[in-house]
Amino acid sequence: MNGKHGRQRTLALIGTLAALLPAGTAWSQTAPPFAQLLRQARDTPRVTALDADVARAEGLALQARARPNPSLSVDAENFIGDRSRNATDQQQTTFQIDQPLELGGKRSARIAAGEAGIVAAQARGLDGRLAYATELARAYAGAEIAERRIGVAQSQVDEAGEDLAVARALVGAGKEARLRQLQAETELNTIQAELETARAQQTVALARLSALAGVPTSFTGISESLLDRLKAKPVIGPIDPMQATTVRVAEAEREAAARAVTVQQRLAIPNVTAQVGVRQLRVASGPAIVAGIAVPLPFFDRNRGNVAAARADLQGAEARAATARLDAETGVRAGLALVEAADQRAAAAERTLATANEGYRLARLAYEAGKSPLIELIAARRSLGLARGTLLDAEAGRLDARANLARLQGLTITGEPVQ
Repeated sequence: MNGKHGRQRTLALIGTLAALLPAGTAWSQTAPPFAQLLRQARDTPRVTALDADVARAEGLALQARARPNPSLSVDAENFIGDRSRNATDQQQTTFQIDQPLELGGKRSARIAAGEAGIVAAQARGLDGRLAYATELARAYAGAEIAERRIGVAQSQVDEAGEDLAVARALVGAGKEARLRQLQAETELNTIQAELETARAQQTVALARLSALAGVPTSFTGISESLLDRLKAKPVIGPIDPMQATTVRVAEAEREAAARAVTVQQRLAIPNVTAQVGVRQLRVASGPAIVAGIAVPLPFFDRNRGNVAAARADLQGAEARAATARLDAETGVRAGLALVEAADQRAAAAERTLATANEGYRLARLAYEAGKSPLIELIAARRSLGLARGTLLDAEAGRLDARANLARLQGLTITGEPVQ
């Protein structure tokens, strides 16, 4: 008895702790609202990788500001020789510093290229965050759609079970053949299999959402309906396609490629190495100052290959920027049209569902009164199931169209800007 009571107290304590834990811990596996989930996902590996790319560009820009290091050399002459001829009296020791001097604006070109690289990395990071937010929204909606498909399948099972009960009653009363009952049982078994498939699809959808959100344990459900939030038609103002993140990335990469061409062109200009030192002569009373200049002769290497490669990169970046602008302009026009079409499709699906509901109700009454065969009732119920699925598909299509348009605007599907 004491062991039993001890276990009960332990279970009660665990239940109390679970109730006190904040939302989002391992004890609560319901996904929070989408906006909150997106904020919590800022430390996921995909977002962290984007931050690392920006940090890399900042490191390269910092290195671009560095000047060439000087070099120190020590030369000794005549420190070993024929002592009988006083060769060692001619010993010379020279301490010299060589400082390369960059000419032709090489350092300023590197700095400009490094800063352009930071801008390009930041643009790619913003576009990557927006793409991640869009994918996370689709995964969130996918979990909701899977949950609603379970509801559709469960309604079909319940209705098929009720139809089977009516068929059994009519068979028992001698008003229907035994075959009709078997047909109703077969239909119910088929729909039950579809229900199990829908449950498996929900498990997969929740696992994918958890993986995208960086949660190690799979969610068991969601706490917000994105589909219901999108029923109200939003007010969409003018959209500037040139502000799309894809265009901004392409433009930033084109600018970085142009800066890289300048860097390679400046590298073809020879640098000068200034030399200054002190020479100590054993036979002299004091040191001597030495100085000189070293200039490389660009007979063989004029950096032409790197310049040509950088220009080819620039040409490709310009082509990609032009493509991105055209795609953005087309995407905005297509996105607005698809959103309008998706809203109309959803409205038509709602009307179809209302008609199918009424058709099934009338078919059920007619079958119960013995005025229509079972096959008509099954057909009406199947039509109702198709109408429910069509409405769900239309709502999913509306969400997808809104997500595409929101990405062109630089927003999440719920209207928040991506940071």
